[in-house]
Amino acid sequence: MSAARKRVAVVGTGTVGSQAAWRLAARGAEVVAYDRFAPGHDRSAAGGETRVFRSVQSDDGRYVPLVRHADTLWKQLQAETGRELRRLTGALFMGPADDPEMRTVMDVIAEHGLDHEVIDAEAMAKRFPQFRVDDGDLVVLDRHAGFVRPELTVQTAARRAEELGARIRRYTPVREVTPVAGGGVEIRTDTDTERFDAAVVTPGPWVGDLLPDLPWEVSVYRAISAWFLPHEDHPADAERPAFIRRGDIPFYGIPSPDGLTVKLGLPQAHHKPVDDPNRLNRTVAPEELETFTAAVRRHLPGLNPDPVRLTVFMEGYTDSTRPLVGPLPGCDDIVLLAGFSGQGFKLSPAMGDIAADLALEGRTSQPIDFVTTNGRAAA
Repeated sequence: MSAARKRVAVVGTGTVGSQAAWRLAARGAEVVAYDRFAPGHDRSAAGGETRVFRSVQSDDGRYVPLVRHADTLWKQLQAETGRELRRLTGALFMGPADDPEMRTVMDVIAEHGLDHEVIDAEAMAKRFPQFRVDDGDLVVLDRHAGFVRPELTVQTAARRAEELGARIRRYTPVREVTPVAGGGVEIRTDTDTERFDAAVVTPGPWVGDLLPDLPWEVSVYRAISAWFLPHEDHPADAERPAFIRRGDIPFYGIPSPDGLTVKLGLPQAHHKPVDDPNRLNRTVAPEELETFTAAVRRHLPGLNPDPVRLTVFMEGYTDSTRPLVGPLPGCDDIVLLAGFSGQGFKLSPAMGDIAADLALEGRTSQPIDFVTTNGRAAA
C-alpha cells in the first residue's frame, strides 16, 4: 500500500500526538486519533499556559538540529492557522560560570553558531532589573527563544488535522495496541476494535498503563507551576524574556501572555513521583512552595513571593532524560514517542513529523540516533 493511502492510528492527542495527527493528515494518510479526554485537556503534561521555546540547549547539543526542524514547523502551523502559538521574546540563561550546564550552553552555542548575547552585570542591572544575579554568574541571552502556548497549540494542531481529513475520537480511552500477524495494528477501545496499517502511540504519563511490558522505564512525576504578581507594573517597553536559572536554586520562568504575572517551574529533583496517573494529587501543600519562595526572594525581588495561582501536571522521565522515539521492539508498525522529561513541547512539531516519517516510510532523515528505540538497551 502506498504511503499516501496508509491508515494510521494516533493514540493520544496531546503534546506530540496532536502534531503527529497534523503531519500525517498533511501527507495524505487516513488518520484516526484517540484521546481519553480531548485535545488541550489539563490532566497531563500539555498545560500551564506557556512553555519555554529555546534554541540554545543546556543539556545536550544533539537536540539543536531537531529544534531547528521544529522551528520551521512552528512557523508553518502558525501560517496555516493564523494563530499565534509561539512568541519569540528571547530567553536568558543564568548561573555560575563554572556550572556544568552553563558550560554546555557556551559549548553548544559555539558548535552550532547560535544567535546569542553575553550580558555583563552592569548591563544586566540596567536592561533586566527584574533579575538579581550573583557574583560570578554568567548570563547569556538566547535571541531565538521565547514561549509557546501549549493548550492553544494542541487544540490548533488537532483542528488543523481534522480540516485535512483526520478523525478524532474524543473521550475514547485506548485499552490495547496489538500487532497483527503479517503486518498492521489493532486498536481496542471499550466499544470496538479497529485495524490500521500503523499506529503512532503518544500516551504521555499513561505509557505504563497502555504498554505494561515496555522494555524501558518511564517514571511519572508530578510537576507544579506557580504564578506570581510583581510589586509594580513593568514599563510598557520593558523586555520580558523567558529565563532559566542554574545553580543552587535552579528554576525556570516565563512571563505570562497577559503581560502581568510570571510563571515559575522547578526541575525534576523537586517533583514527586506519581504511582497512578489516574489518581493525580492536585493539592499543593504549603511546604511545596518553599523552593519557589526562596527563588523569588533571592533572584526575582520584583515579585511578590506568594503565588496567586498554582497548577499541577504530570511529566514522564526516562533514566537518561532522553525520550523514546521509534518502533516498539519486534513491531515496526507501532511507533512510540514517550518520556520527553519535560522537554517535549519545543520539539513537538518536529517529533510529530518524525512520527509521520516512521509510520509512513519506516525511516526518517532527522538525526534521532541518540533518542531512537532501535537497539536501545536502557531508557
